[in-house]
Amino acid sequence: MAQETNVKQIPKDEETEELANLPEELETEEGVKEQAPEEAVQEAKPKKKKKDEEIVEERFYTIPLSKALVRPPKKRAPRAMQLIKIFVTKHMKLTIKVSEEEEEEELPQLVISKEVNEKVWDRGIEKPPRKIKTRVTKDKDGNVTVYLAETQ
Repeated sequence: MAQETNVKQIPKDEETEELANLPEELETEEGVKEQAPEEAVQEAKPKKKKKDEEIVEERFYTIPLSKALVRPPKKRAPRAMQLIKIFVTKHMKLTIKVSEEEEEEELPQLVISKEVNEKVWDRGIEKPPRKIKTRVTKDKDGNVTVYLAETQ
């Protein structure tokens, strides 16, 4: 039942020689020149550097999450995430969309990093931590990002 595929195995030496012999610019059927894959990757890297924009403000907070324990056990970790959003919105003076007229303008965003999310959900949905130490940064556009504070 399993279908066999014919795969030609090339020794690594020959494979690296083939990659080294690739032309700098590739031509498509239409005669339009495209860049080689290596150059495309190099152009994508500066975009990531733009993502690390200038930090205008940076603060360290210990956010209490004990209010999450008031909820039923299966709703505690989501409530802890809500408490983090509420705390940061309040303390970093993040503006929230009030009316539909303001939708056209770009409002500052609140981004919670993956590390903070994993820390809250580490022990499961029923047992989030009582408090969490965070590093909160605000960039020049007003976007706020929450990171886990590095323990030293």
